[in-house]
Amino acid sequence: MAVRSPRRIFIAKALASTTVIFLTVLLLAVSSAVGGLAGIGNHPLVGLDGSVIEPAQAARSVLLAWLSVLAPTAAFAALGLLGSVVLGRSPMGLLVPALVASVMALAQLLPLPVAVRLALPTQGLVAWRGLFTDPPQTGPMLLGLGVSLLWAATATVTAYRLFLRRDFTDLSHDGSGRRALAAAAPLCGILAVSCLLVGVATPAKGTGIDRPKLEASVATSFAHLYRLQTVELHRTDVTESQLAATAACDKGGNRVEDDGPGADWRCVVSWHLPGASAVGTAIYQLDVTADGRYVADGDGPKEVNGSFTVRTPRGDAPNPLWQIDGLVDLLDPTPKG
Repeated sequence: MAVRSPRRIFIAKALASTTVIFLTVLLLAVSSAVGGLAGIGNHPLVGLDGSVIEPAQAARSVLLAWLSVLAPTAAFAALGLLGSVVLGRSPMGLLVPALVASVMALAQLLPLPVAVRLALPTQGLVAWRGLFTDPPQTGPMLLGLGVSLLWAATATVTAYRLFLRRDFTDLSHDGSGRRALAAAAPLCGILAVSCLLVGVATPAKGTGIDRPKLEASVATSFAHLYRLQTVELHRTDVTESQLAATAACDKGGNRVEDDGPGADWRCVVSWHLPGASAVGTAIYQLDVTADGRYVADGDGPKEVNGSFTVRTPRGDAPNPLWQIDGLVDLLDPTPKG
């Protein structure tokens, strides 16, 4: 009876699982692209800052987005490999990635410090959204890539070392508390190291969401979307610099610090049209999530952002300013006006 090398068995096990997982990601990418083209077609895309992304650039961004999730996918694949080694033939080993991902996803709903948020591999699964702004917010994505690869390497090496120590001659030995502790310790260590490295490497403090950043983001998005509305209404085009849009935001009144996520943000956007003496204003009610995403609902005036539709020469059309979907750059230390 041939005795296979534990090293070769582990490599085959790792390669088989990684191949299946990456092929699944490839299938998801292809099916979503085909479905999007079939359902919507080849049209310009409005980004998360209101800028218009041409189809070719959108295609490149989508491709980069799918490539960026391969690293966190590898991290969770490595966690699954580690779980299967630690728990032996128990099916619970296969649930380790799902359980860890669920815990991390729940944690990311909380207003975590930026260093902790970016030290989790789950952040790499959503950081691709920064590709759909102008300029792209690549900082969180690159950090997520590095953190995910670090998690993947740590989990794989730990699984390999535990696998080589496993006694395959004892069929009743399917894991132990000591083995579980040996697996958890390096992961806790890599989380602490990741938090420290990200904290040192990034200038952002706290949750990464504050009033100046939000004001800059809302004003930029409003200016971009105002131009879209101008095109719909067949008015004279204006540039973002001519509009000189600004935003004044407040969170929950004077008794609450203007910092962090929440559904109690309120922003007043002001802008100026060339040749006009009056200053236009529009009000938005914002729901800002802990990861920097926000939805700004228009609260008037009706002819600007208070209605879902606008009257155009061709009939009613969706109002670009009625609702703004935006993204705050958590790593931007000095928001741009």
